[in-house]
Parts: sequence; C-alpha cells; structure tokens
Amino acid sequence: MKSFVFWDHKWALALTAPVLLAFSFPPFNASILQIPAFVILLRLASICDTKRQTVFYAYPAFVLWNLFSTYWLMMATVAGGLAAILANAAIMLIPLLIMRWLFLSGKNLIFAAFIAATAWVSYEYLHHRWDLAWPWLTLGNGWANLTGAIQYITFTGVLGISFWVVFTAALIFAYLNIPSKKHLYFAIAIFFAFPIFSVLSMISLSSYSGNPVNVAIVQPNSDSYQRYGGLPSLNALLDHLLTLSDEARTETTDVIIWPENALDTSLTINSAYFDRIRDSLAVWDAKLITGSGFIEFYTEDDKPAVSRQTGDSRHYNVFNAAVFLQPDMASEIYRKGRLVPIVERFPFVEFFQRIDIFEWINWGDIMGYGLGTTTDQFVVADAKTPALICYDSVFPNWVNRFVQEGAGFLTIITNDGWWGDSHGHIQHFAYARLRAIEHRMWIARSANNGISGIISPDGKVQVETEYWTEAAFPFTIYQSERRTFYSRHGDWIGVLSLFSLLLGLIFLKFGSKSLTDQ
Repeated sequence: MKSFVFWDHKWALALTAPVLLAFSFPPFNASILQIPAFVILLRLASICDTKRQTVFYAYPAFVLWNLFSTYWLMMATVAGGLAAILANAAIMLIPLLIMRWLFLSGKNLIFAAFIAATAWVSYEYLHHRWDLAWPWLTLGNGWANLTGAIQYITFTGVLGISFWVVFTAALIFAYLNIPSKKHLYFAIAIFFAFPIFSVLSMISLSSYSGNPVNVAIVQPNSDSYQRYGGLPSLNALLDHLLTLSDEARTETTDVIIWPENALDTSLTINSAYFDRIRDSLAVWDAKLITGSGFIEFYTEDDKPAVSRQTGDSRHYNVFNAAVFLQPDMASEIYRKGRLVPIVERFPFVEFFQRIDIFEWINWGDIMGYGLGTTTDQFVVADAKTPALICYDSVFPNWVNRFVQEGAGFLTIITNDGWWGDSHGHIQHFAYARLRAIEHRMWIARSANNGISGIISPDGKVQVETEYWTEAAFPFTIYQSERRTFYSRHGDWIGVLSLFSLLLGLIFLKFGSKSLTDQ
C-alpha cells in the first residue's frame, strides 16, 4: 500500500488550505497562515493533471474558506448568503488557474511568482468594482488587527498586503520546486521588506492631527428583526435615541452620530420626525448624522433608469441613506453607494431591464434599494466627513473618493445586528482600522448593536463598545490636514498589477524562451 504523503495528496491539500485561511481572518488573527495556505493552493494546482481537475479540487477549498469565514451571511438570509459563498468561491478559481499556468510554463520561477501576485491582486482590484463585488475576503483584510505590521498601506492601500502575501507564498513555492539560494534569498527579502517598510512609515505619523472635533456616539441596541427596534412606535424609538444622545453629549459636542437604520422606517426629505430632531439639536447647539430609509420621488423627466411606481404612477426609489440634520437648516442626504448584492440590490438590474424589451418583469419592484452614485459629505466643525454606511466602509476605492474630495475624518454608521453574535461584526469593526491607516484619519463609528468605537490614524482602537449592549459616549477626535500617498493615488497597485499581469501573460505566451530557470 502506498504511504500517505501530504504534499502529494490532493484532498489533503484542498482541505488544509481553507482551514488556514479561515484562521487568518478576525477574530483569530493568525494572519501569517495566509502564506502557507497559498503555498498549499499553488501545490494543489500544480499537481493536478488538467484545468478541470484543478477546479474539481480547488473549488471545494474556496467554498470552505468562504463558508468558514463568512458563514454569518446566512444568518440574515440563507439563500442570499449561500449564493454569495458559492459565487465568490467560483470567481476565485480564475486567478488560481492563471497561477497554475504560470508555474507550469517552464519560465523563470521568480518571474512567475511576481506575475502570480499580480494575478491575485488584479482579481481583488476588479472584484471591488462590479455589481457582484464582495471585497470581504480581500487577503489584506485578514491583517486588520495586526496594525504594527501593516503601516505601509498608507502607501499601497490594503491591496499591498495581498500582493505581499501572494508574492511571498509564490517565492516559497518556487524554492520548494527548485531549492536554489536565489529563490530562498528572494523569498526572505520580500517576506521582511514590507514589515520593515511598515516600521519606517510610522516616522511621519505624529504630523497627522489637525483641529479637534467633538463627537458623541450612540449605540441604541435596537432589535433589527423587530419593527421600530422592538419599541411600540417610531416616536418611542426616537425618544430612546434622543435620551441616549442627551446623556452622551457635552456642552462642546459638535456632532452626534446614530447608526445605520437608527430611524427604522423610510422617510421623505420633509418628514416631521426630522423637525422634531432639529428641535433638540437647537437646544443642544449640535449637529446629527443618522441612518434612515429615504424615499425620493421623481418627475417624469428626471426619473432614473429603474424606479418604483406608486398606485398613481409616481416614480420613486427607496435608499439606504444617511441624513445630516442641523438646527434651522434643510436636511442633507447621502445615498448609500455600495450595496450588498442580492440582499440590498438585484445585480445588473439596469442591464436586465434594458434587454427585457417585452417588459415581462417589473424590475422596479424587485430591484431593492436605489443606488447612490454621488460622494456627498457633511460639514462638521469646518471639516468634511462622509457617512459611510456599513458595506461602504469595506471598499477602499470608494472611501478614497471621499478623502480625495476633502474629507477631514471618517464617519461609519452600520447595523451589524443582522448577523447575531457571530464573526461578522468583529470582522467589520476590524476592517475600519485599515481605512484609518490608509488615510491617517480618525474614525468615529456608530453600530446599532456594536461594535461602536473610535479609531486613531495609526489604526489603534481608542474606544470599543461591547456587542449587543446599549452604549453612548463622547470623544474628541481630530481632522486630518494632510493626504497620504494612498489618499492621493488610490489603488495604484491594483492598476499596476493589472497592467503587469497582461504584459506578463503576453510575454509568457509569445516571448523569448530564454527566461527559464537553470
């Protein structure tokens, strides 16, 4: 009987990699396990005889990784969560198949390792930018709580971590294929280069503080699965929110922040409930950011491509929105720009309506929320701030747009109660630390059931509430008056990776045969 050899056993490799990857994400934070996990995935792909066989073994591995890390998606909707897990796992096969081809091409393994890293980063870069976007398992997100090792993302953004992980893993795999000193030295150099760069990037950190902003964070702990958060009416819910706000604010509070869906209903711009809030704000001499459903009506001339209709044929959409309220001033609205596929919005709904020439389906009825497209910001203490709503904050490229348009600090409002006491809310809070480091900005975060908190520009957590508790607190944060390299240039490493991948694949297909390992 042939003895068991892990390195040559396809199912052993396929079942080990997802376990390592799952433990690399919060709350476990064993992020370094991503490197051996990708070494294992590369080995699995290389010993499979065909692309079809690679898919046969690798797809279950990716499904398990998605399931172990984002099982909590099914706590909100089983069908939607399962569909997201299966679809995301299928998309991950594309960069792995490219990596397989690179290492089986017979070309220089260091070159193959570099292009392999660009393949994975290109996948993440593109996956952030379409209607089926799911950036939750971006490899760099797994390092969110290891802030000392990732300060360099002020230059590269979170995609820089992904590049480092895959490049290091691919170089180690190259060494295991051909154990030469060249491959070993390259692997060691890359492994240590990025963390050293991280230490050096801390030198300029102290210069990222501007004028103070006094915030008051409210965590009402409303029950997401009951109307009005479990209270008897919207007025009762509003009473609760105002009472918590009054307890948390101080005489110097500039802005009070309520979470996503704090007002558990959909309101129009001139709602009397907003007037009632403004009355309290006038007494407190403060401003307020709150999450709410927002109903927007259109004329026949300005209606969007897809919209709903009332019984009397008026066109409208409902948005997951943030509302900015000030004493004696009109309400300002931000419409959420990054919506969860299927759960919040039907993917590619405009395309499907366009090709439905016989109008068999009322796409407005099934579209879900309207899609915000503008980066509206609110002015607090002479500083702009976006009200990033839940999923918004996981998209580095979307957050970067607000920063490039003048944000001085970041506000995140979210409702993570849909997922219960799972890993979901822990991961979501951790990922906010990445945005703080990328832009060297303070973050004020209000979550319905937690985790709410304050994060400083070095990614350190200054305040962190308990999950599923009621809480409210004041804190002084500071405006950012400078812009990091990443703030100015965005996901340049994604663009460069995509360009390098295309050139690398062309070269490997048609280039000189001289680029081989001796």
